[in-house]
Amino acid sequence: MRESFLPFARPDVDEASIEDVCDSIRSGWLTTGPKTVKFEREFAEKVGATHAMAVSSATSGLHLAFLALGIGPGDEVITTPMTFVATVNAAIWTGAKPVLADIDSKTLNVRPELMEKLVNERTKALVPVHFAGRPCDMDSIEDLASRHGLAVVEDAAHGLGAFYRGRSIGSDRGARRCSVFSFHPTKNITTGEGGMVCTSDEDMAERVSVLRQHGMSKGAWNRYAAKGPPHYDVLFPGYKANMMDIQAAIGRGQLRRLDRFNSRRREIVARYMAELSDQPGLILPQPQSDDTLHSWHIFTPFVDVDVLDIDRDGFMAAMRELNIGTALHYQALHLFSHYRDRYGWKRGDFPEAEYVSDRIVSLPLFPAMSDTDVDDVVKGVRSVLRSHLK
Repeated sequence: MRESFLPFARPDVDEASIEDVCDSIRSGWLTTGPKTVKFEREFAEKVGATHAMAVSSATSGLHLAFLALGIGPGDEVITTPMTFVATVNAAIWTGAKPVLADIDSKTLNVRPELMEKLVNERTKALVPVHFAGRPCDMDSIEDLASRHGLAVVEDAAHGLGAFYRGRSIGSDRGARRCSVFSFHPTKNITTGEGGMVCTSDEDMAERVSVLRQHGMSKGAWNRYAAKGPPHYDVLFPGYKANMMDIQAAIGRGQLRRLDRFNSRRREIVARYMAELSDQPGLILPQPQSDDTLHSWHIFTPFVDVDVLDIDRDGFMAAMRELNIGTALHYQALHLFSHYRDRYGWKRGDFPEAEYVSDRIVSLPLFPAMSDTDVDDVVKGVRSVLRSHLK
């Protein structure tokens, strides 16, 4: 048992970023301002996007993206049951209906051929989720969208630093296309809370920019900066979903360290894969394909409940007794009571997602983990599983 608790994730904010936050506080410019603008430009350059709009969270980014696409009551968007609830909630807030297509339990990503079976005259968008940082089959999804005239909103909350066939997740993909990233403290980079919407669609970028600040034609930076007139117009009733300069100060420092962060993540994953490969009771993630680069936001093996006398929750509790944290990403959406009652979904509707949902667990994975921390996780997993083999 470890003397101190090892969480499954922990952010790494360096002293330079802390000083940059202090600089924002001393300057008196706390909300959206020059540092947010710089963060947007730097992020767009990093992922290969024409436009990057900083928002208060990936959840708000998804919501604004749907609104910018004109999605509303009576419309449908097709996504996966294996995602955080924000993916469907953002669609529901517009009045649209989320429709679920089952996943491939090997990749944990949505199956495009099952998406296609659900397309009808009400379908307006496809919403693939790059689960754990493994890119979806975007060529098939883009082909499906093009043939049916659908928008594509990539939920890239897990995908920063991932590549699909040589292209960064978040790079330009054309009209009615966007990617939405998360900067929650557990993500590959953090701003505390926050997100980014990336697109090459000029109209979409403009609508998201206006929607995030009450529908005003000018944000605070433009209204209160020394240059330019103070007047603005309200183009439509918008929302309050902008990012603060305090957050952007953290984000800029994090972005500069992204490649190092992700490199360390891959080192840790490589050790897990090598040192747990022969352990009965654990099913490791499938290796990434040659045409993708996994960002490894989370490391999610399956607890093989068929050979153990405990279930996944029992495994998590046993690891906690060893002072090692784990997490559940995620319970399949259709098993939550609200969605079950609202849409009539039930166990058995999405068997691949249910198989994963019953077994998946997130082991500790963050760049600041020491080799000793990794050793402790490996030893802990082996100890728990060996103690509970049938």
